Amino acid sequence: MSRGYREPIEKPRRFYKSVEVEPQDGAFAVRLDGRPVHTPKGSRLALPTRALADLVAEEWAAQGEALEIPLMYATRLANTAIDAVPAARDGTAEVVANYAASDLVCYWAEEPQALVERQRLHWGPVLDWVEAEAKLSFIRAAGIVHQAQPEPTLEQVKAIALALDDFALAGLAFGASLFGSAILALALQRGWATGEQAFALSRLDEAWQEEKWGVDAEAAERAAAIKAEALMLERWFRALDAD
Repeated sequence: MSRGYREPIEKPRRFYKSVEVEPQDGAFAVRLDGRPVHTPKGSRLALPTRALADLVAEEWAAQGEALEIPLMYATRLANTAIDAVPAARDGTAEVVANYAASDLVCYWAEEPQALVERQRLHWGPVLDWVEAEAKLSFIRAAGIVHQAQPEPTLEQVKAIALALDDFALAGLAFGASLFGSAILALALQRGWATGEQAFALSRLDEAWQEEKWGVDAEAAERAAAIKAEALMLERWFRALDAD
């Protein structure tokens, strides 16, 4: 066997035929052939709204002969919200605040002027929104040198995150990591931006480079995966808001 060779990982086989959502103790549980689905830590996979449970069930129903667990974005986020967030709410909110401390949309290019103008056109309204609607004041930086953000802003970001329930908090932290931006995650959570818009805003610089130098196949594949997660996250937040 040559150095570096790895045996292909065998995907788990689909073991069920039907997927249902049923009310359970004030929540909505996902069931496979009538049996409850459990999280990795053994809790029942139960969601706070029917729409969110339907989103998770949709992923299970869409599986083929083998389960594509890494691509079941909503299921994985639900597992996080159930298994990890309740015991680590403060730390999860701190993650969001840490992304706000070095938020992507606060770091503008110094040149070329056309890129600076594109950032002004697209990132400017986002910063205006977060200041007007969320009452958060961010300092814009030029270049890549770290710019400290006001401590009251970071404390308020953390407070906003902690005010959310476990499922919305899990989504906000996931979005901040996905976009490299707590601001974009908050805009998506509050419905000010769509998943596609947040994705595009998070890749403003990359899109500029691709226009100049072409698209790398590996980078394109990675971008497609991020976009799929962003679209799921939009549905996640809207499903949480559904009656």
